[in-house]
Amino acid sequence: MGSCLSSGNQSSCNGGSNGEGVFESCLGIGVCGRIERNRTFSDHVFSLQHLNSVPNRLVYNGKTSNSCIFTQQGRKGINQDAMVVWEDFISDGAIFCGVFDGHGPHGHVVARKVRDVLPRKLVSFWQSSQSKRDRSDRTSCLAWSRKNSADGEGQDIDGSQEDRSSYLWRRTFLKSYKAMDKELKSDPKLDCFCSGCTAITLVKQGSDLFVGSIGDSRAILGSKDSSDSLVATQLTVDLKPDLPREAERIKKCKGRVFALHDEPEVPRVWLPFDNAPGLAMARAFGDFCLKDYGVISIPEFSHRVLTDNDLFVVLASDGVWDVLSNDEVVEIVYSALTRSLAARMVVDLAARQWKLKYPTSKMDDCAVVCLFLDGKMDSESENEEQASSATLESNQMSNTECSDEEQRSGEPSLQRNYTVRSSEEKDRIGGLYSHREENEESMSAEDENWLGLEGVTRVNSLVQLPRFS
Repeated sequence: MGSCLSSGNQSSCNGGSNGEGVFESCLGIGVCGRIERNRTFSDHVFSLQHLNSVPNRLVYNGKTSNSCIFTQQGRKGINQDAMVVWEDFISDGAIFCGVFDGHGPHGHVVARKVRDVLPRKLVSFWQSSQSKRDRSDRTSCLAWSRKNSADGEGQDIDGSQEDRSSYLWRRTFLKSYKAMDKELKSDPKLDCFCSGCTAITLVKQGSDLFVGSIGDSRAILGSKDSSDSLVATQLTVDLKPDLPREAERIKKCKGRVFALHDEPEVPRVWLPFDNAPGLAMARAFGDFCLKDYGVISIPEFSHRVLTDNDLFVVLASDGVWDVLSNDEVVEIVYSALTRSLAARMVVDLAARQWKLKYPTSKMDDCAVVCLFLDGKMDSESENEEQASSATLESNQMSNTECSDEEQRSGEPSLQRNYTVRSSEEKDRIGGLYSHREENEESMSAEDENWLGLEGVTRVNSLVQLPRFS
Protein backbone atom coordinates (compact mmCIF):
# COMPACT_ATOMS: atom_id res chain seq x y z
CA MET A 1 0.00 0.00 0.00
CA GLY A 2 3.00 2.29 0.19
CA SER A 3 4.40 2.37 -3.33
CA CYS A 4 4.68 5.53 -5.37
CA LEU A 5 2.98 5.70 -8.73
CA SER A 6 4.63 7.90 -11.30
CA SER A 7 2.62 9.74 -13.91
CA GLY A 8 3.64 7.05 -16.36
CA ASN A 9 4.71 3.66 -15.10
CA GLN A 10 4.58 2.44 -11.52
CA SER A 11 7.76 2.93 -9.58
CA SER A 12 8.42 1.78 -6.06
CA CYS A 13 9.61 4.05 -3.31
CA ASN A 14 8.18 2.10 -0.46
CA GLY A 15 6.86 -1.10 -1.95
CA GLY A 16 4.75 -3.77 -0.32
CA SER A 17 2.76 -6.83 -1.29
CA ASN A 18 -0.98 -7.00 -1.43
CA GLY A 19 -1.16 -10.34 0.37
CA GLU A 20 -1.23 -13.98 -0.63
CA GLY A 21 -4.15 -15.63 -2.36
CA VAL A 22 -6.37 -18.20 -0.68
CA PHE A 23 -8.63 -20.78 -2.25
CA GLU A 24 -12.19 -21.86 -1.69
CA SER A 25 -12.47 -24.72 0.76
CA CYS A 26 -14.08 -28.06 -0.07
CA LEU A 27 -17.17 -29.05 1.81
CA GLY A 28 -16.83 -32.81 1.15
CA ILE A 29 -15.16 -35.45 -0.97
CA GLY A 30 -14.81 -33.96 -4.45
CA VAL A 31 -17.42 -31.27 -3.74
CA CYS A 32 -16.42 -27.61 -3.83
CA GLY A 33 -18.17 -24.99 -1.73
CA ARG A 34 -18.45 -22.17 -4.24
CA ILE A 35 -20.74 -19.22 -3.89
CA GLU A 36 -23.21 -18.93 -6.71
CA ARG A 37 -24.02 -15.34 -7.53
CA ASN A 38 -27.09 -13.98 -9.23
CA ARG A 39 -26.50 -12.27 -12.53
CA THR A 40 -28.12 -8.86 -12.75
CA PHE A 41 -27.98 -5.79 -14.96
CA SER A 42 -24.53 -5.06 -13.53
CA ASP A 43 -23.17 -8.04 -15.48
CA HIS A 44 -23.68 -6.08 -18.65
CA VAL A 45 -21.36 -3.31 -19.79
CA PHE A 46 -23.11 0.03 -19.81
CA SER A 47 -21.71 2.90 -21.81
CA LEU A 48 -21.34 6.21 -20.03
CA GLN A 49 -24.10 7.65 -22.22
CA HIS A 50 -26.59 5.09 -20.90
CA LEU A 51 -25.66 5.26 -17.21
CA ASN A 52 -28.48 7.65 -16.40
CA SER A 53 -30.99 5.02 -17.54
CA VAL A 54 -29.54 2.26 -15.35
CA PRO A 55 -32.16 1.20 -12.77
CA ASN A 56 -31.51 1.64 -9.05
CA ARG A 57 -28.70 4.15 -9.62
CA LEU A 58 -28.97 7.63 -8.06
CA VAL A 59 -26.49 10.48 -8.52
CA TYR A 60 -28.61 13.53 -7.72
CA ASN A 61 -30.27 14.74 -4.53
CA GLY A 62 -32.94 12.26 -3.55
CA LYS A 63 -33.49 8.84 -2.03
CA THR A 64 -33.59 5.15 -2.87
CA SER A 65 -35.15 2.21 -1.03
CA ASN A 66 -32.12 2.05 1.30
CA SER A 67 -30.50 5.48 1.26
CA CYS A 68 -30.70 9.22 0.81
CA ILE A 69 -28.11 11.57 -0.71
CA PHE A 70 -27.68 15.33 -0.78
CA THR A 71 -25.06 17.84 -1.91
CA GLN A 72 -24.85 21.62 -1.62
CA GLN A 73 -22.55 24.03 -3.39
CA GLY A 74 -20.25 26.07 -1.17
CA ARG A 75 -18.95 29.59 -1.76
CA LYS A 76 -15.77 28.79 -3.67
CA GLY A 77 -17.27 28.55 -7.12
CA ILE A 78 -18.56 25.55 -9.00
CA ASN A 79 -19.69 22.56 -6.91
CA GLN A 80 -17.00 19.89 -7.30
CA ASP A 81 -18.58 17.16 -5.15
CA ALA A 82 -20.13 14.10 -6.81
CA MET A 83 -21.95 11.16 -5.24
CA VAL A 84 -23.68 7.93 -6.22
CA VAL A 85 -25.77 5.11 -4.76
CA TRP A 86 -26.15 2.00 -6.93
CA GLU A 87 -28.47 -0.68 -5.58
CA ASP A 88 -28.45 -4.30 -6.82
CA PHE A 89 -24.82 -3.69 -7.68
CA ILE A 90 -23.09 -6.86 -8.99
CA SER A 91 -25.69 -9.12 -7.33
CA ASP A 92 -29.18 -8.84 -5.88
CA GLY A 93 -29.07 -6.90 -2.62
CA ALA A 94 -25.50 -5.61 -3.05
CA ILE A 95 -25.13 -1.83 -2.80
CA PHE A 96 -22.39 0.54 -3.97
CA CYS A 97 -22.03 4.02 -2.47
CA GLY A 98 -19.48 6.69 -3.23
CA VAL A 99 -18.58 10.33 -2.57
CA PHE A 100 -16.01 12.05 -4.78
CA ASP A 101 -14.52 15.45 -3.93
CA GLY A 102 -12.84 17.26 -6.83
CA HIS A 103 -10.15 19.92 -6.65
CA GLY A 104 -8.23 22.07 -9.10
CA PRO A 105 -9.45 23.82 -12.25
CA HIS A 106 -11.09 20.67 -13.66
CA GLY A 107 -11.93 18.94 -10.39
CA HIS A 108 -15.65 18.87 -11.04
CA VAL A 109 -15.12 16.96 -14.30
CA VAL A 110 -12.67 14.53 -12.68
CA ALA A 111 -15.06 13.81 -9.79
CA ARG A 112 -17.92 13.16 -12.19
CA LYS A 113 -15.90 10.86 -14.39
CA VAL A 114 -14.65 8.84 -11.42
CA ARG A 115 -18.23 8.60 -10.14
CA ASP A 116 -19.35 7.11 -13.46
CA VAL A 117 -16.35 4.93 -14.39
CA LEU A 118 -15.01 3.55 -11.09
CA PRO A 119 -18.10 1.43 -10.23
CA ARG A 120 -17.97 -0.18 -13.67
CA LYS A 121 -14.32 -1.07 -13.14
CA LEU A 122 -15.16 -2.61 -9.79
CA VAL A 123 -17.79 -4.79 -11.49
CA SER A 124 -15.34 -5.87 -14.18
CA PHE A 125 -12.46 -6.72 -11.85
CA TRP A 126 -14.70 -8.44 -9.31
CA GLN A 127 -16.19 -10.68 -11.98
CA SER A 128 -12.71 -11.47 -13.28
CA SER A 129 -11.52 -12.37 -9.78
CA GLN A 130 -14.58 -14.55 -9.23
CA SER A 131 -13.97 -16.39 -12.49
CA LYS A 132 -10.32 -17.04 -11.65
CA ARG A 133 -11.23 -18.20 -8.17
CA ASP A 134 -13.85 -20.62 -9.50
CA ARG A 135 -11.32 -22.18 -11.86
CA SER A 136 -8.77 -22.41 -9.05
CA ASP A 137 -11.39 -23.94 -6.74
CA ARG A 138 -12.18 -26.71 -9.21
CA THR A 139 -8.48 -27.56 -9.59
CA SER A 140 -7.90 -27.50 -5.83
CA CYS A 141 -10.96 -29.64 -5.10
CA LEU A 142 -9.94 -32.30 -7.60
CA ALA A 143 -6.48 -32.54 -6.05
CA TRP A 144 -7.99 -32.61 -2.57
CA SER A 145 -10.43 -35.34 -3.58
CA ARG A 146 -7.69 -37.61 -4.96
CA LYS A 147 -5.62 -37.15 -1.80
CA ASN A 148 -8.37 -37.80 0.72
CA SER A 149 -10.85 -40.15 -0.94
CA ALA A 150 -8.93 -43.25 0.23
CA ASP A 151 -9.50 -42.72 3.98
CA GLY A 152 -12.71 -40.71 3.71
CA GLU A 153 -11.28 -37.88 5.78
CA GLY A 154 -10.48 -34.38 4.70
CA GLN A 155 -9.56 -30.92 5.87
CA ASP A 156 -10.43 -27.41 4.78
CA ILE A 157 -8.00 -25.50 2.66
CA ASP A 158 -6.60 -22.63 4.71
CA GLY A 159 -8.71 -19.50 4.89
CA SER A 160 -12.29 -18.89 6.00
CA GLN A 161 -15.01 -17.67 3.67
CA GLU A 162 -14.69 -14.22 5.24
CA ASP A 163 -10.95 -14.12 4.53
CA ARG A 164 -11.42 -15.21 0.93
CA SER A 165 -14.14 -12.62 0.28
CA SER A 166 -12.07 -9.87 1.86
CA TYR A 167 -9.03 -10.88 -0.19
CA LEU A 168 -10.99 -10.80 -3.47
CA TRP A 169 -12.49 -7.41 -2.73
CA ARG A 170 -9.13 -5.99 -1.65
CA ARG A 171 -7.64 -7.00 -4.99
CA THR A 172 -10.69 -5.64 -6.79
CA PHE A 173 -10.41 -2.24 -5.12
CA LEU A 174 -6.65 -2.02 -5.71
CA LYS A 175 -6.92 -2.93 -9.40
CA SER A 176 -9.93 -0.69 -10.00
CA TYR A 177 -8.35 2.39 -8.43
CA LYS A 178 -5.12 1.85 -10.37
CA ALA A 179 -7.02 1.41 -13.64
CA MET A 180 -9.13 4.49 -12.89
CA ASP A 181 -6.05 6.69 -12.41
CA LYS A 182 -4.51 5.30 -15.59
CA GLU A 183 -7.66 6.12 -17.57
CA LEU A 184 -7.68 9.69 -16.27
CA LYS A 185 -4.10 10.15 -17.40
CA SER A 186 -4.80 8.80 -20.88
CA ASP A 187 -7.96 10.85 -21.45
CA PRO A 188 -7.02 13.42 -24.13
CA LYS A 189 -10.02 15.60 -23.31
CA LEU A 190 -9.29 15.91 -19.59
CA ASP A 191 -6.40 17.82 -18.05
CA CYS A 192 -5.57 16.19 -14.73
CA PHE A 193 -2.08 17.60 -14.32
CA CYS A 194 -3.18 19.93 -11.52
CA SER A 195 -6.71 18.62 -11.01
CA GLY A 196 -8.01 15.52 -9.27
CA CYS A 197 -10.47 14.15 -6.75
CA THR A 198 -10.69 12.12 -3.57
CA ALA A 199 -12.88 9.05 -3.26
CA ILE A 200 -14.66 7.22 -0.47
CA THR A 201 -16.36 4.09 -1.84
CA LEU A 202 -18.30 1.31 -0.17
CA VAL A 203 -19.76 -2.03 -1.22
CA LYS A 204 -22.31 -3.72 1.03
CA GLN A 205 -22.79 -7.38 0.18
CA GLY A 206 -24.98 -9.20 2.66
CA SER A 207 -23.54 -8.56 6.12
CA ASP A 208 -20.11 -7.64 4.69
CA LEU A 209 -19.01 -4.03 4.33
CA PHE A 210 -16.01 -3.35 2.07
CA VAL A 211 -14.59 0.18 2.03
CA GLY A 212 -11.89 1.75 -0.13
CA SER A 213 -10.76 5.37 0.19
CA ILE A 214 -8.18 7.91 -0.92
CA GLY A 215 -8.00 11.48 0.30
CA ASP A 216 -9.79 13.07 3.22
CA SER A 217 -13.45 12.24 2.71
CA ARG A 218 -14.72 9.96 5.46
CA ALA A 219 -17.10 7.10 6.25
CA ILE A 220 -18.60 6.47 9.69
CA LEU A 221 -20.87 3.80 11.12
CA GLY A 222 -23.77 4.52 13.46
CA SER A 223 -24.49 1.69 15.92
CA LYS A 224 -26.11 0.89 19.24
CA ASP A 225 -23.93 -0.49 22.03
CA SER A 226 -24.89 -2.99 24.75
CA SER A 227 -26.54 -0.22 26.79
CA ASP A 228 -28.58 0.92 23.77
CA SER A 229 -26.55 4.12 23.42
CA LEU A 230 -25.75 5.59 20.04
CA VAL A 231 -22.10 5.11 19.03
CA ALA A 232 -20.13 6.51 16.07
CA THR A 233 -17.32 4.40 14.60
CA GLN A 234 -14.97 5.89 12.03
CA LEU A 235 -14.43 3.42 9.18
CA THR A 236 -11.70 5.29 7.29
CA VAL A 237 -8.61 7.37 7.96
CA ASP A 238 -8.33 10.96 6.70
CA LEU A 239 -5.26 10.59 4.50
CA LYS A 240 -3.62 13.94 5.18
CA PRO A 241 -0.01 14.68 4.19
CA ASP A 242 1.14 15.00 7.81
CA LEU A 243 0.23 11.40 8.75
CA PRO A 244 3.62 9.80 9.59
CA ARG A 245 3.38 7.01 7.01
CA GLU A 246 2.12 9.39 4.31
CA ALA A 247 4.72 12.05 5.05
CA GLU A 248 7.50 9.44 5.03
CA ARG A 249 6.49 8.16 1.60
CA ILE A 250 6.22 11.66 0.13
CA LYS A 251 9.61 12.71 1.48
CA LYS A 252 11.25 9.52 0.15
CA CYS A 253 9.93 10.49 -3.26
CA LYS A 254 11.43 14.01 -2.92
CA GLY A 255 8.12 15.74 -2.30
CA ARG A 256 7.78 18.28 0.49
CA VAL A 257 5.17 18.56 3.24
CA PHE A 258 4.57 21.78 5.17
CA ALA A 259 1.84 24.25 6.08
CA LEU A 260 1.76 27.94 5.26
CA HIS A 261 1.80 30.66 7.89
CA ASP A 262 -1.76 31.78 7.10
CA GLU A 263 -3.10 28.22 7.58
CA PRO A 264 -0.83 26.47 10.10
CA GLU A 265 -3.22 23.53 10.57
CA VAL A 266 -3.38 22.61 6.87
CA PRO A 267 -0.31 20.59 5.82
CA ARG A 268 0.16 20.42 2.06
CA VAL A 269 2.23 18.58 -0.53
CA TRP A 270 4.65 20.68 -2.60
CA LEU A 271 6.96 20.02 -5.51
CA PRO A 272 10.64 19.64 -4.57
CA PHE A 273 11.70 22.62 -6.68
CA ASP A 274 8.76 25.01 -6.31
CA ASN A 275 6.16 26.13 -3.78
CA ALA A 276 3.33 24.64 -5.80
CA PRO A 277 0.72 23.24 -6.06
CA GLY A 278 -0.01 22.72 -2.34
CA LEU A 279 -2.24 19.63 -2.27
CA ALA A 280 -3.96 19.15 1.10
CA MET A 281 -4.15 15.34 0.83
CA ALA A 282 -1.66 12.53 0.40
CA ARG A 283 -3.67 10.36 -2.00
CA ALA A 284 -5.93 11.31 -4.90
CA PHE A 285 -6.99 10.49 -8.41
CA GLY A 286 -5.30 12.72 -10.96
CA ASP A 287 -2.83 15.37 -9.72
CA PHE A 288 -0.17 13.97 -12.04
CA CYS A 289 2.17 16.85 -11.30
CA LEU A 290 2.73 15.18 -7.91
CA LYS A 291 2.53 11.48 -8.80
CA ASP A 292 6.35 11.28 -9.10
CA TYR A 293 6.69 12.90 -5.68
CA GLY A 294 4.75 10.61 -3.36
CA VAL A 295 1.05 11.32 -4.02
CA ILE A 296 -0.59 7.99 -4.91
CA SER A 297 -4.00 6.64 -5.87
CA ILE A 298 -3.69 3.34 -3.97
CA PRO A 299 -6.73 3.05 -1.69
CA GLU A 300 -6.85 2.16 1.97
CA PHE A 301 -9.07 -0.92 2.21
CA SER A 302 -11.08 -2.26 5.13
CA HIS A 303 -13.60 -5.04 5.69
CA ARG A 304 -16.20 -5.10 8.43
CA VAL A 305 -18.84 -7.71 9.25
CA LEU A 306 -22.06 -5.96 10.20
CA THR A 307 -24.19 -6.93 13.20
CA ASP A 308 -27.80 -6.27 14.19
CA ASN A 309 -26.60 -3.35 16.30
CA ASP A 310 -25.28 -1.48 13.25
CA LEU A 311 -27.85 1.04 12.01
CA PHE A 312 -26.47 3.14 9.16
CA VAL A 313 -23.34 4.32 7.35
CA VAL A 314 -22.62 7.94 6.46
CA LEU A 315 -20.19 8.95 3.70
CA ALA A 316 -19.34 12.63 3.35
CA SER A 317 -16.80 14.99 1.84
CA ASP A 318 -14.47 16.98 4.07
CA GLY A 319 -16.70 20.06 3.89
CA VAL A 320 -18.88 18.26 6.45
CA TRP A 321 -16.09 16.89 8.66
CA ASP A 322 -14.35 20.27 8.88
CA VAL A 323 -17.22 21.57 11.02
CA LEU A 324 -19.06 18.53 12.41
CA SER A 325 -17.80 15.64 14.54
CA ASN A 326 -18.58 11.96 13.99
CA ASP A 327 -20.88 11.94 17.02
CA GLU A 328 -22.78 15.00 15.80
CA VAL A 329 -23.39 13.49 12.36
CA VAL A 330 -24.57 10.18 13.81
CA GLU A 331 -26.95 11.98 16.16
CA ILE A 332 -28.39 14.08 13.31
CA VAL A 333 -29.04 11.06 11.10
CA TYR A 334 -30.53 9.00 13.93
CA SER A 335 -32.86 11.81 15.04
CA ALA A 336 -33.88 12.92 11.54
CA LEU A 337 -37.56 13.73 11.18
CA THR A 338 -37.69 11.31 8.26
CA ARG A 339 -34.92 9.10 6.90
CA SER A 340 -35.32 10.60 3.44
CA LEU A 341 -34.22 13.98 4.86
CA ALA A 342 -31.26 12.71 6.91
CA ALA A 343 -28.54 13.60 4.38
CA ARG A 344 -30.02 17.04 3.80
CA MET A 345 -30.20 17.73 7.53
CA VAL A 346 -26.48 16.92 7.89
CA VAL A 347 -25.58 19.29 5.04
CA ASP A 348 -27.80 22.05 6.36
CA LEU A 349 -26.33 21.88 9.84
CA ALA A 350 -22.83 21.87 8.34
CA ALA A 351 -23.71 25.05 6.45
CA ARG A 352 -24.85 26.68 9.70
CA GLN A 353 -21.65 25.66 11.43
CA TRP A 354 -19.51 27.11 8.65
CA LYS A 355 -21.17 30.48 9.23
CA LEU A 356 -20.69 30.26 12.99
CA LYS A 357 -17.14 28.86 13.12
CA TYR A 358 -15.61 30.52 10.06
CA PRO A 359 -17.69 33.65 9.37
CA THR A 360 -15.05 35.25 7.12
CA SER A 361 -14.08 32.06 5.27
CA LYS A 362 -15.72 30.56 2.24
CA MET A 363 -17.85 27.51 2.92
CA ASP A 364 -16.69 24.32 1.25
CA ASP A 365 -18.98 22.15 -0.87
CA CYS A 366 -20.70 19.39 1.08
CA ALA A 367 -21.95 15.97 -0.07
CA VAL A 368 -23.52 13.28 2.11
CA VAL A 369 -24.70 9.72 1.50
CA CYS A 370 -26.70 7.97 4.25
CA LEU A 371 -27.11 4.20 3.84
CA PHE A 372 -29.59 2.55 6.22
CA LEU A 373 -28.52 -1.02 6.92
CA ASP A 374 -31.96 -2.42 7.72
CA GLY A 375 -33.05 -1.70 4.15
CA LYS A 376 -35.99 0.41 5.23
CA MET A 377 -36.92 4.01 4.60
CA ASP A 378 -39.85 6.02 5.95
CA SER A 379 -43.37 4.69 6.49
CA GLU A 380 -44.82 8.01 5.43
CA SER A 381 -48.06 8.70 3.68
CA GLU A 382 -47.95 9.68 0.03
CA ASN A 383 -48.67 13.30 0.88
CA GLU A 384 -45.83 13.44 3.40
CA GLU A 385 -43.46 11.84 0.89
CA GLN A 386 -44.38 14.35 -1.79
CA ALA A 387 -43.96 17.27 0.60
CA SER A 388 -40.55 16.16 1.89
CA SER A 389 -39.15 15.44 -1.57
CA ALA A 390 -40.63 18.30 -3.62
CA THR A 391 -37.51 20.45 -3.44
CA LEU A 392 -35.22 17.47 -4.09
CA GLU A 393 -37.10 16.55 -7.25
CA SER A 394 -36.88 20.09 -8.59
CA ASN A 395 -33.14 20.05 -7.94
CA GLN A 396 -32.77 16.78 -9.84
CA MET A 397 -34.62 18.17 -12.85
CA SER A 398 -32.35 21.21 -13.00
CA ASN A 399 -29.23 19.14 -12.49
CA THR A 400 -29.97 16.64 -15.29
CA GLU A 401 -29.76 19.52 -17.75
CA CYS A 402 -26.07 19.99 -17.02
CA SER A 403 -23.90 17.45 -18.87
CA ASP A 404 -20.20 16.81 -18.43
CA GLU A 405 -19.57 18.27 -21.87
CA GLU A 406 -21.18 21.50 -20.79
CA GLN A 407 -19.01 21.55 -17.70
CA ARG A 408 -15.90 21.06 -19.81
CA SER A 409 -16.83 23.97 -22.02
CA GLY A 410 -17.34 26.19 -18.99
CA GLU A 411 -14.01 25.65 -17.25
CA PRO A 412 -13.42 27.64 -14.07
CA SER A 413 -10.42 29.93 -13.96
CA LEU A 414 -7.41 29.31 -11.76
CA GLN A 415 -8.72 32.00 -9.43
CA ARG A 416 -11.76 29.89 -8.48
CA ASN A 417 -11.06 30.14 -4.75
CA TYR A 418 -12.11 33.78 -4.97
CA THR A 419 -15.38 33.07 -6.76
CA VAL A 420 -18.37 33.65 -4.48
CA ARG A 421 -21.73 32.23 -5.35
CA SER A 422 -24.67 34.62 -5.30
CA SER A 423 -26.84 33.68 -2.34
CA GLU A 424 -29.88 31.50 -3.06
CA GLU A 425 -30.42 30.63 0.56
CA LYS A 426 -33.66 31.10 2.43
CA ASP A 427 -34.17 31.40 6.18
CA ARG A 428 -33.71 28.09 7.97
CA ILE A 429 -36.72 26.22 9.34
CA GLY A 430 -36.62 24.07 12.43
CA GLY A 431 -33.00 24.72 13.45
CA LEU A 432 -31.44 21.52 12.08
CA TYR A 433 -32.54 21.68 8.46
CA SER A 434 -33.69 24.24 5.92
CA HIS A 435 -35.45 24.27 2.59
CA ARG A 436 -33.01 26.35 0.60
CA GLU A 437 -33.22 25.99 -3.15
CA GLU A 438 -30.22 24.20 -4.73
CA ASN A 439 -28.91 25.47 -8.07
CA GLU A 440 -26.03 23.91 -9.98
CA GLU A 441 -26.07 20.74 -7.79
CA SER A 442 -24.85 18.42 -10.50
CA MET A 443 -21.56 20.30 -10.77
CA SER A 444 -19.49 18.94 -7.87
CA ALA A 445 -16.82 20.07 -5.36
CA GLU A 446 -13.35 21.12 -4.52
CA ASP A 447 -11.90 19.49 -1.43
CA GLU A 448 -10.25 22.12 0.74
CA ASN A 449 -9.35 21.76 4.43
CA TRP A 450 -10.00 24.96 6.36
CA LEU A 451 -9.54 23.76 9.92
CA GLY A 452 -7.11 26.54 10.83
CA LEU A 453 -8.82 29.43 9.11
CA GLU A 454 -10.90 31.27 11.72
CA GLY A 455 -10.98 34.87 10.56
CA VAL A 456 -8.64 34.18 7.65
CA THR A 457 -9.35 34.36 3.91
CA ARG A 458 -7.09 32.18 1.78
CA VAL A 459 -4.58 33.53 -0.64
CA ASN A 460 -3.85 31.94 -3.98
CA SER A 461 -0.73 29.97 -4.85
CA LEU A 462 2.65 31.43 -4.09
CA VAL A 463 3.66 30.88 -7.70
CA GLN A 464 2.11 30.16 -11.05
CA LEU A 465 0.28 26.95 -10.12
CA PRO A 466 -2.89 27.18 -8.00
CA ARG A 467 -2.85 25.82 -4.49
CA PHE A 468 -5.69 23.38 -4.14
CA SER A 469 -7.04 20.65 -1.98
